[in-house]
Amino acid sequence: MTSTDPAPTTAHTTSRRALLTGGAALAAAGYAASPSYATDRTDSALEKGKKRVRLTVLGTTDLHGNVFNWDYFKNAEFDNAAHDDIGIAKVATLIKAARRARRGEPILTLDAGDTIQGTPLSYYYARVEPITDGAVEHPMASAMNLVKYDAAALGNHEFNYGIDTLRAFESQLNFPLLGANAVDPATKRPVFPPYLIKTFKVGDGRTLKVGVLGLTNPGIAIWDKANVEGRMEFPGLVEQAKIFVPELKKKGCDLVVVSAHSGADTSSSYGDALPYPENAASLVAEQVPHIDAILVGHAHKEIPQRFVRNLKTGQQVLLCEPYYWGMRLAVMDFVLQEVYGEFGKQKWVLVASGSQLLNSNTAAEDPKVAAAVRAQHEKVVNYVNSVIGTSTEQLSAARAVVEDVPIIDFVNFVQADAVKAGLTGADAALPVLSIAAPFNRQASFPAGDVTLRDVAGLYIYDNTLLGVKVSGADVRAYLEYSARYFKKVSGPGPFSMADVTNAVTPTAPNGTPDYNFDSVAGLDAALTYDIDIAQDPGSRILNLAYDGAPVTDTQQFAMAVNNYRQSGGGGFPAVAAAPVVYNRQNEIRQLIIDWVLANHSIDPADFASSDWKLVSGGQPITVT
Repeated sequence: MTSTDPAPTTAHTTSRRALLTGGAALAAAGYAASPSYATDRTDSALEKGKKRVRLTVLGTTDLHGNVFNWDYFKNAEFDNAAHDDIGIAKVATLIKAARRARRGEPILTLDAGDTIQGTPLSYYYARVEPITDGAVEHPMASAMNLVKYDAAALGNHEFNYGIDTLRAFESQLNFPLLGANAVDPATKRPVFPPYLIKTFKVGDGRTLKVGVLGLTNPGIAIWDKANVEGRMEFPGLVEQAKIFVPELKKKGCDLVVVSAHSGADTSSSYGDALPYPENAASLVAEQVPHIDAILVGHAHKEIPQRFVRNLKTGQQVLLCEPYYWGMRLAVMDFVLQEVYGEFGKQKWVLVASGSQLLNSNTAAEDPKVAAAVRAQHEKVVNYVNSVIGTSTEQLSAARAVVEDVPIIDFVNFVQADAVKAGLTGADAALPVLSIAAPFNRQASFPAGDVTLRDVAGLYIYDNTLLGVKVSGADVRAYLEYSARYFKKVSGPGPFSMADVTNAVTPTAPNGTPDYNFDSVAGLDAALTYDIDIAQDPGSRILNLAYDGAPVTDTQQFAMAVNNYRQSGGGGFPAVAAAPVVYNRQNEIRQLIIDWVLANHSIDPADFASSDWKLVSGGQPITVT
């Protein structure tokens, strides 16, 4: 491979705004030094109190391998419509400034998981120069150690690269990875520390004891089944919190904070495939007594402050979620007052709490964090800009959500070709289909040189490839489910893309994401169909045919799917229960890279066809 004109990566400044450090960064980020607390206890028992202390919890979540404010797929500084900035190097500046602003007060710094997956930087040190070899420290370990986190919860993406990589990462950290509901299948005891207890000296010989419980996502059991089956189980968050919160209180914790890699709004992308909900933070607050606050992760939402009432005690439990990728820093405050109970026994009572989110887009990157990871970052920039082949024409995913485009055909072709080559016995005679979703509308291959970055931008997830055996009825059901992505409209249009895509459903109240719209294609013959979006969901697939003949319910196919779909991700029918006929744990992104390296030329004439189209009342529509 050869390097091709990577953009300068040593400055990481921005022309959009002045970047600040210290107290100025805090002020610009929206910091309230004396917040107005949303709960305030004033019962008469507090009149005996001798002392008040304020504990601050600083929190991040879903960093996903982002150290710098850098988009590896664009080879440019990260930017979005809101002009957010990303990366732990920037949020570290806010963390250090907050510590200085509250010097002398007890402070905890926590993370709620999904740390080592999500960027080429994290991929490189899991797969290309893996940390399991023992010669290199993971860049996220280097950065988080410099920030001096106290603890982090396990995220589901921590398991993507296998347990060996996760354990190697864990061994490089100066703080614990917490997972009370990652348990041994035989003993049912946690295989990671379930909690951390931290004791603070608060003056006059007094101490404050804080328990931090870590909870992760039950969905790991299906999303990374190949990595964890038989080695770990993942019971529900509520169930495990009911075990360990009493244990923390028994050990004398004055305050209990949960770091939970689970969204606040109860829902599950895997439906009822597991008996435990994916997003359960509010359930934990409602159903488990004596929790004071939850640092929320996983859902990539911005929740500055929310209170959930515990159904047993009536306590208002504080929830806060600091968005994702280091765009925000959570600042959670707890005011505790000393009271004396029976026989003059001293204890602390929570009298007020509240939280705020600080925006990292005005913060300069922390120089120590940046310096520690700069060489690894620049190595990865060169890696992703390496030319690995050529394309005979420009290919774009911009319209992949409304029409069959060659760049998605390419993904389906590579996947189906790999599955076909791996089928054995009677299965080798099965016609092969493949599913693919438009993960990134901005993905494109230029005419001419194609870099590894171009390919990585097309397939941005670390999914592996499987082949499952399905019937014609299964294929139709799968396509009907996928077609829920479209809004119901009538007439020929013209419509905008927003008019017809990202439909709101009961399981997608914010709109069905692009990654849950799968098209299906055939390898040796075309699978053709129309999607009639004038019809109700469930009755939209028309003219389904394979090789020109109508698909029958009993017809048999091998279908290439990713591990997320095969394990229940997105709740698609049929594939999770279908017999697996191919599974070599090959990463799809790497398969695409390997195909380009082997064939050198990407020519749509070899794989592209128009197999599906949108219609309304059976007639073609125009989408601008």
